[in-house]
Amino acid sequence: MQHFRITSPHALTDDVIAVLRADPAVSSLTCIEGASLVPDGDLVEADVAREATNDVVDALRRIGVQREGAIHVQPVTTWTSQRGFEADRRTPGSSADSVVWAEVTQRAYEESELNWTYLTFMTLATLIASIAIVLDSQILVIGAMVLGPEFIPIAALGLALVRRRPTLFLHASRSLLVGLLVAIAVVTVAALVARGLGWATVEDVTAPRPATGFIYTPDKWSFIVALVAASAGVLSLTSAKVGGLSGVFISVTTIPAAGNVALGLAFGVPDEIWGSTLQLVLNIAGMAVAGWLTLVVQQSVWSRVSARRARRRRHWHHEA
Repeated sequence: MQHFRITSPHALTDDVIAVLRADPAVSSLTCIEGASLVPDGDLVEADVAREATNDVVDALRRIGVQREGAIHVQPVTTWTSQRGFEADRRTPGSSADSVVWAEVTQRAYEESELNWTYLTFMTLATLIASIAIVLDSQILVIGAMVLGPEFIPIAALGLALVRRRPTLFLHASRSLLVGLLVAIAVVTVAALVARGLGWATVEDVTAPRPATGFIYTPDKWSFIVALVAASAGVLSLTSAKVGGLSGVFISVTTIPAAGNVALGLAFGVPDEIWGSTLQLVLNIAGMAVAGWLTLVVQQSVWSRVSARRARRRRHWHHEA
């Protein structure tokens, strides 16, 4: 169940209420006239089955509420309502499987923003990864992967293509590229300092590393893991179940590869730089492609669900 909170100019309120009243997925509807001060208008609230959220948002956007007012959508974590149960049952699809595109797009914009917090997390994760490589520690590699913030911008690339948002594509691409370059540059400087102090040597980077050697030796499995992990990650981001994201973070070696590139630059080891760069490219390409394909399938499925819901609405109005 999703809760809609709509601030509507007076001139549009009747149309907003008409849209919500006509939809069988709406289980409750409230209008408080004059409650909105900015803009000058009314406050409309409604509970809507999650599966119908996209259709309702699209209908409200066609009215133009978002231009002067606002449409707020948030999940209802706990609810008890017979009308809500019936509305959910009447709406095709599964609540857990449904994709709320407005929610996913907003999250993609927010978590792909190039800001100091994003750059700091990217740099710290890459720094931990470089330490993990020097110590040949799988535990630290996992920690670096969990800390890295790169997955959302990569997923945003596929979302931008599917939803035709060129601004989001440029936004995510810039964040991903700049974030990796800044992290590698900062960690390269840190590695040079560690080399000068004698804390790390070239042997630490070039010696056999059974626990972390996979970082600079990509193969077909690197690409396959990136595909599978990204598909799972996108499903976690778009559905009501988000428990799979942590598994995605510790499946793909994007951040460790960046850390190894920095070490290779600091210690002048071309093989490490080349192998890790290839690993980095394979990971990003695999995740971007898998994310795009997953979203294409989801959009296709939910377009059919929306068409089926439209037929049911016509039938419901005919019976009413």
